[in-house]
Amino acid sequence: MAKTATLTIQQWGNSLAVRIPAAVARSAHFEVGQEVEVTTEEVGVTVKPVGPRKLTLAEKLAQFDPTKHGGEAMATARVGAEVF
Repeated sequence: MAKTATLTIQQWGNSLAVRIPAAVARSAHFEVGQEVEVTTEEVGVTVKPVGPRKLTLAEKLAQFDPTKHGGEAMATARVGAEVF
């Protein structure tokens, strides 16, 4: 779900800046230290991440295919040094 926020542009040294609220950053999958590309539009700017974004755990699990990535099964009985 897209998040929206009304922000105020502030002075930061000789530049202008806005802070991205946490809810908006999470929705955009932005992280601290991540590179972004800022592009000017006819009116305003667009901020996009550079490169592929990191997948969430839910997205990783949805892509998991046991026939391709697995073959391992959890042991249901004692094995190896556990047997005594």
